[in-house]
Amino acid sequence: MDQAVATSLNPAVDAKRFWATIERSAQIGVGRSGGLARVALTDADKQMRDEFCAWCRADGLTVTIDAVGNIFARRAGRDNTLPPVVLGSHLDTQINGGRYDGVVGVLAALEVVRTLNDHKMETRRPLEIAAWMNEEGARFSPPMVGSAAFAGVHTVDWVYARQADDGTTIGDELKRIGYLGTAPVGGRALDSYLELHIEQGPELDARNIPVGVVTHGYTAHGFIIDVAGETAHTGPWPMDKRKNALVGAAMLAVAVNDIGWKYHASGGKGSAARIHAWPNKPGILSDYAQFTGDVRHDNPATADAMRAEFMAAMADCAKRSNCEMKVFDEWHWGADIFDAGMVALVRETARKLGIPSMDIASQAGHDAYHMAKVTPTAMIFTPCRDGITHNNHEHTGIEQTLPGINVLLHAALARANRGGNA
Repeated sequence: MDQAVATSLNPAVDAKRFWATIERSAQIGVGRSGGLARVALTDADKQMRDEFCAWCRADGLTVTIDAVGNIFARRAGRDNTLPPVVLGSHLDTQINGGRYDGVVGVLAALEVVRTLNDHKMETRRPLEIAAWMNEEGARFSPPMVGSAAFAGVHTVDWVYARQADDGTTIGDELKRIGYLGTAPVGGRALDSYLELHIEQGPELDARNIPVGVVTHGYTAHGFIIDVAGETAHTGPWPMDKRKNALVGAAMLAVAVNDIGWKYHASGGKGSAARIHAWPNKPGILSDYAQFTGDVRHDNPATADAMRAEFMAAMADCAKRSNCEMKVFDEWHWGADIFDAGMVALVRETARKLGIPSMDIASQAGHDAYHMAKVTPTAMIFTPCRDGITHNNHEHTGIEQTLPGINVLLHAALARANRGGNA
């Protein structure tokens, strides 16, 4: 969709202004060339949070921080007794992240509000922008912690206790960077939630379609497995006596990868994401390791079967490595979770604006998955080049992104101005 078509909409977002915020974000927490390493609750994350909050206040929004560091920026409506329409995503990135994952969604929501301000347009219901804490899970596992706490999946104390590799906790770091807020976590009425996100897949880009209407999410099962072994000298200690936790964790990595390949033809995936071991030094066998991975599939029953196969494989890996293994943590998300009316609203908004769209499944996890537990929710995907994400070569452009932001704007307007008291 070209710029001329996009700017003929009334109202339409300011492409140049929006892209300036993206470029400013790209200067904060720079990682490898072209990318970001703005992991949650680091100094770079604090800097981006500070910048975002300053932008919101300058545009007349009321900013509040909840007790797990989620940021909410509120634009008043004509009737502030009504629950707000919330737009959002996340500002943290992977350690080798791109400039757009999550960031586009938050800054698109800011551009929606700025556009309404430009046109002096009130909405019946308030609008809120949400920037969720620790979506990526790159420093503190699991992912999507802030939105999950808001949705009641985790308690505040549980969130505070999540540890990084160096033993630092979420609670420590929220306090250190000044984002240990005082607002309650969740427990309040919302009208709805809309999240715009780059697709993180190649379908929209390959088909040259600017908007993906997300109908559902792949069912995913994630897990962290603790492996207990015993230190010993790597030289003289006999193979039959070894209890090498690093080997046990490596066996789990191979097992989940094999399961992914078994279901590859039908779109299944098995991921070995991380192994942490101690002492993890030459000359000594590790007596502790922790493995993090997941399985996912579009069919919930197949995803469940893949999880069962991994758990069976864990017992075999424990026996072959002579180690003890147990599930330290486990999480699940996805399936048919989005509100049918909200999905239809996104689809119909694109149609009315003359913007091509296609129905699409989300294969990655998003904060919207947890928000769908507590309020009617939908997602809008925009293209990213070749589907490359969680990589410093992740790329998109304003021409690919602008149509989706205008759909977000008009869907939010329709939802915020509808009749009724709900």
